[in-house]
Amino acid sequence: MTSHTHLEIASGTDAGVVRAFNEDSIAADSDFGLLVLADGMGGYKAGDVASAMATDMITELLKQRLQGDKAQSVRKFSQLSDSSQVVKSAIEKVNRVIYQTAQANDKYHGMGTTVVLMLFNDGWATIAHVGDSRLYRLRNGVFELLTHDHSLLQEQVEMGMISTDEAKFSHNRNLVTRALGIENEVKVDVIETDVVPGDIYLLCSDGLNDMVDDADIELAVSELQTNLPLVVTQLIQMANDNGGHDNVSVILARVRDAVIQKRSLQDRLFGWLSKF
Repeated sequence: MTSHTHLEIASGTDAGVVRAFNEDSIAADSDFGLLVLADGMGGYKAGDVASAMATDMITELLKQRLQGDKAQSVRKFSQLSDSSQVVKSAIEKVNRVIYQTAQANDKYHGMGTTVVLMLFNDGWATIAHVGDSRLYRLRNGVFELLTHDHSLLQEQVEMGMISTDEAKFSHNRNLVTRALGIENEVKVDVIETDVVPGDIYLLCSDGLNDMVDDADIELAVSELQTNLPLVVTQLIQMANDNGGHDNVSVILARVRDAVIQKRSLQDRLFGWLSKF
């Protein structure tokens, strides 16, 4: 677990019961208020490569821009959407690199990965995702899914082809309609949300929510929230106890203070955004 004045973070990842290797990848940096989770696809030495590339490169890109160039003049953005554009651009850049790597190497052909990330700043946060990895929030006793699965199953539910209950037993659970590395361009969903002290955010791969109902996830987070590492351990154990058919990864972050970054995110990102 990592922590500082404003964020408390705990995370874990497990191969699960059925699979021999883990294609998930996670990264968390409390100093930068950055959480990234990726669930790879494409088989051994492909999915794990794609997910590691996603978490490593996105983290590195954003940290470089957040650190900023002290020699550059600084200017504030007038809108929060400018910072969302920076996050979106980083993910799009990484998508192109993964795609080009897959095209250039037969061993990696067809590899791809989901990604979900959260970047905290000054009482608000940017959330971005591609694929079916999820982000939940527990606030004042209300547990809510903040992301929208990019999956065939979700599309079928929305079209009324199957019910939510039927979806739990569908064979299409793992078929995503968007992922990094599959095509040269990718559509990234980005939202902005306010952040208040006491919020708990949960990022997870589908190895958790496919195996554990949302109600049971909510119960574990709510009942054990004073001990985030225990929540992580419990959620992974629950997924494995229910079959563990997939890799399962979890990142939890509790907001201790509404001011997540003392230095303005806009200030630190301006130099990079101006390049796009």
